[in-house]
Amino acid sequence: MGKHINTGLVRIFDGDQLEAGNRWDSSKFKGNAAMAGKTVIVTGGNTGIGKATALELARRGARVIMACRNQEKAELAISDIKRETGSTDVVYMQLDLGSLQAVRSFTETFLKTEARLDLLINNAGLVADGRTADGFGIEFGVNHLGHFLLTCLLLDRLKEGTGGRVVTLGSMAYRWGNIDFDALITNKHLGTGRYSWQFFHAYCNSKLCNVLFNHELAKRLKGTNVTCYSVHPGVVKTELSRNCSLWQRFLIEPIARLLFLDPESGAQTTLHCALQEGIEPLSGRYFFCCAPQDVVAKGKDDAVAKKLWEVSERLSGLF
Repeated sequence: MGKHINTGLVRIFDGDQLEAGNRWDSSKFKGNAAMAGKTVIVTGGNTGIGKATALELARRGARVIMACRNQEKAELAISDIKRETGSTDVVYMQLDLGSLQAVRSFTETFLKTEARLDLLINNAGLVADGRTADGFGIEFGVNHLGHFLLTCLLLDRLKEGTGGRVVTLGSMAYRWGNIDFDALITNKHLGTGRYSWQFFHAYCNSKLCNVLFNHELAKRLKGTNVTCYSVHPGVVKTELSRNCSLWQRFLIEPIARLLFLDPESGAQTTLHCALQEGIEPLSGRYFFCCAPQDVVAKGKDDAVAKKLWEVSERLSGLF
């Protein structure tokens, strides 16, 4: 499987939550919400934005479930988080989003062992070529379908609490995506190929799926006490160049050191959507720099969002 990265464009400063800093600065979440007594799942929490998010939630007193594929990396991240925050309530649960059976096993274990769920952060993602265990294109399978199934299987537990939230990391790359349902149903992917531009386009398609999933999820959650949000974290220095060729890394890494946000800065909009009080009326919206942003037409197409949900239900075996 490929490595977790986040891809985006230069950030646009907007909203009233901004705090000045250096380079391509980010907004800063300023809320003081406590999380004591609450349980959170963070997918892909062993590195990058996910780790920075998990660390801050642990610092605020949450019980943090690190839902990761690689146990060794997760345990190292947990040690770091415990050492930095003093929390003893950060635990690992194995989750491979590239296997629908593994997603089901994770949710079965979680529902048997955890009494509550207050916050689900669909953070994990990758840019890579290949197939999942179920034969789906790996970007569609991991970035969208695995998280779709995970969320659907956990919704009832979220509804049992008060004010549950689902936060899904998207990317501004959704603007370049499209969804060919015929190709998806026939070939089980939204793009593939060994060249970087081919699987980057597939990544854009998967990010459009994330935005449309959030749009449709909000409609289905109306009348409940659960809300949902999608997030563009900005241009973040995580493991961006791990899947690039040597010459691409030679070009990218100096720029990343100078211009890209660190993971802590990249986590701020996720934290805003997870913790900010009073944003419930904005359920279903897309956030950037700790503020809601308008999406282009393809990101809020009701008919396409509904069809994607129905196709995803079939592909994931929900119906």
